[in-house]
Amino acid sequence: MQRDDAFYMDRALDLGRRGMGNTWPNPAVGCVLVRDTTIVGEGWTQPGGRPHAETQALAQAGSAAAGATAYVTLEPCAHQGQTPPCSDALIAAGVTRVVAPFSDSDPRVSGKGFFKLRAAGIEVTTGVGKEAAALDHAGFFQRVETGRPLITLKLATSLDGRIATATGDSQWITGAQTRAYVHTLRACHDAVMVGAGTARSDDPLLTVRGVHVPQQPVRIVVSRGLDIPQTSKLVDTLSDAPLWLCHADDAPHELQSQWRDLGAKLIPVSTKGQRLDIAKLALALGTEGMTRVFCEGGGDLAASLLAADIVDRLELHSGGIVIGAEGRPALGALGLSRLADAPRFALTSVCQIGEDVVQSWSRQRRPGVE
Repeated sequence: MQRDDAFYMDRALDLGRRGMGNTWPNPAVGCVLVRDTTIVGEGWTQPGGRPHAETQALAQAGSAAAGATAYVTLEPCAHQGQTPPCSDALIAAGVTRVVAPFSDSDPRVSGKGFFKLRAAGIEVTTGVGKEAAALDHAGFFQRVETGRPLITLKLATSLDGRIATATGDSQWITGAQTRAYVHTLRACHDAVMVGAGTARSDDPLLTVRGVHVPQQPVRIVVSRGLDIPQTSKLVDTLSDAPLWLCHADDAPHELQSQWRDLGAKLIPVSTKGQRLDIAKLALALGTEGMTRVFCEGGGDLAASLLAADIVDRLELHSGGIVIGAEGRPALGALGLSRLADAPRFALTSVCQIGEDVVQSWSRQRRPGVE
């Protein structure tokens, strides 16, 4: 690794993060072009997944790209899609070196981009910034490798694990600063998802507010029978942000037609017992191109995701309030009889925001569960 590689890769990673939440189904990639220690071009994947980061950086650099080193947060693509391969563009521009964290797991690329570059006489260096890049691209890799998006579950609870009083009063358990932070989390996900109970009781907007985003995340409501109000903030703001409804195959056809007429996208999911098959729901979202989904409850949906062992990251936001046993729990029943079967998470960070404690956890896979 040359002396400045880590510095420029950090810059490329910062740029790539600007695309999080709005490049799906493509990864959010950043690119920096450096010639004689001077940055001559920068770019990141644009909303909708194109133009790609390399194309943006090359356009900015122009003729200065000749002889430059390209720092890219993922292997440049090698296949012809809706745009020409980025590896070809780097070759044509006269770039002499490419630095990247690792190869792309997408089988259409997966080493082919690096092969093209090396065949053209371009030096390729890998392994730079790979830990940070792996976190940034985790959702894209999750969808490519397993078919489903990365799922983050957020729980905002009292100190005793409650999300509302017995009457349903829940505003607010956490403070204004923590709630503002939630909007930054929404902004870096492709979609925000809630259950039908939350949609009925809270009448949420589920949009990003207070943070500039080039496009709003998709709002997803999981409702087996589509029995959610058609007069709501979600419906009133359909022109501002998409609304997807995940429902059972046998949901009333009249309701399906009504929701389509309103402008919602319907995603049918098979059932498992009396509930939607949550694992198949996740795969359906992956098929639609989702790479990162932010789930904000309620308790039954959260429990279903945890029971299926498909919560990859857990955001636990605790307010300094105690509600008591009569309050509504953060999670529905998991049906556990053995502690060994309980979902487990590893703490990745903890901080104080205002008067609240915010913990981030990552999934620990159970033996035998994919």
